[in-house]
Amino acid sequence: MGRISRWGKLNGVSTFAVILIILAVLFIFSFVLGRYPISPGNVIQILFSHFIPITHTWPDIMDTVVMNIRLPRILAAMMVGASLALAGVSFQGLFRNPLVSPDILGVSSGAGFGAALAILMNGNNALIQLSAFCFALLSVGISYAVSRMVRGNATLSLILAGMAIASLFSAFLSLMKYVADPIDQLPAITYWLMGSLASVGSKGLAFAAGPILLGMTILILIRWRFNVLAMGEEEAAALGVNTGRLRLIIIVCCTMITASAVCISGTIGWVGLVIPHIGRMLVGPNHKQLLPVSLVLGATYLLFIDNIARLVASVEIPIGILTAIVGAPFFIYLLNRSHRGWA
Repeated sequence: MGRISRWGKLNGVSTFAVILIILAVLFIFSFVLGRYPISPGNVIQILFSHFIPITHTWPDIMDTVVMNIRLPRILAAMMVGASLALAGVSFQGLFRNPLVSPDILGVSSGAGFGAALAILMNGNNALIQLSAFCFALLSVGISYAVSRMVRGNATLSLILAGMAIASLFSAFLSLMKYVADPIDQLPAITYWLMGSLASVGSKGLAFAAGPILLGMTILILIRWRFNVLAMGEEEAAALGVNTGRLRLIIIVCCTMITASAVCISGTIGWVGLVIPHIGRMLVGPNHKQLLPVSLVLGATYLLFIDNIARLVASVEIPIGILTAIVGAPFFIYLLNRSHRGWA
């Protein structure tokens, strides 16, 4: 706990600026990585040539690789990482529980079932993303509706309802895998569930960008209210905060950005659980600083992991496997470092 407090004394603006610079450097460096070599200078020229007039001195194929192949994937990695981290820190603040992750209300299970259903119907990539998005929203909607019918603690009822609905959709997903064609459909379902950004294109990115940016904007604008919620329901109500309405807004925004992220990337775990803890170690528990820092940290982390997934082997490793391999041991290290405390 002492160490967390010591980290929390760091200047939040300075920490955010440093992380932002690291992300910018990694953004350019990610274009360089790959089996088709491109220098950082050419990358910068190509990117700026679409905004200001620059003499075209590079081959056309280089422009295609940068703008049509690597740029959508890099932006997707940043967007998904930022979404999962922001949803994770928001849910942890809402439920006042450090072990809450973005899929607490069944988003991932619902999305997985929706994607598997679309694959069984031999749908294209756009249909798979749309189906995953719709069933992710449906899962959370059912969880919220069930929690409203249960008397007692609203937060606890919502968590328990989310666990039940997630288990239900997981059972449906297992049924989809059981009836799937083991030659074509089952491998496609399994690969989607492992998480990957290999098939992300400009259309998929545009489909997810709207809901993600809208949800992120709202959460960032109301981030100071998370500090009020941390005081407890009665104290927040005494300060004039409508806790029921605020809780609903946070759930809708987190669901929207998580569902949008999962529908283009598949299931990617640990980002929304680990990154908020790192953010607290850097800037402390003040959500006015914690939410923006977690957002940038999440984008940086997943972009870094995606670069490893592309280059570590001749065959691309699903990114969900790498986030688990890196995230689980690091989370154990964080628990030990913080002496099991959570501010």
